[in-house]
Amino acid sequence: MTSSVVRATPESVPQLVASAAALFAEDGGRRDPYLDVSWPRRDGLAYFADLLHRTDSQCLLALSATGSPIGHLIGRIRRANPLRPGAVVGVLESLRVDPAHRETGVATALTEEFFAWARESGANQASVTAYAANESAIRFYRGRGFAPFELTLHAPV
Repeated sequence: MTSSVVRATPESVPQLVASAAALFAEDGGRRDPYLDVSWPRRDGLAYFADLLHRTDSQCLLALSATGSPIGHLIGRIRRANPLRPGAVVGVLESLRVDPAHRETGVATALTEEFFAWARESGANQASVTAYAANESAIRFYRGRGFAPFELTLHAPV
């Protein structure tokens, strides 16, 4: 792999927004007719800038050998609650790698960094949500140790 994973900085927030916008268009925009694909461009700057200042979140960028952004990962820590008092969960909220750099280890590097951060932050498990139709994402996550835990079903009303 000729890329690197770095923590996002305030200066790199526009790169996070661009990567998130691409994820919304590539994944959710094709699979969820109700997803607001304009959200990253409209609200992403403030959202990601806020995450950079929180101790319960992580924003990572993957950079090519030339320093260009080629992907991102957003992680959050969800603390224990009364329903699951023993669970501190590292939530992999968002992950994307540019199509030209997929299958090169970039997503694995981002995910490994996320797992290390989640452990250091006190998490004892990790979770991720993927569209059921996104078979390649599900295959990738299963390969990183994720397994089904809950199932959400939707129906038109």
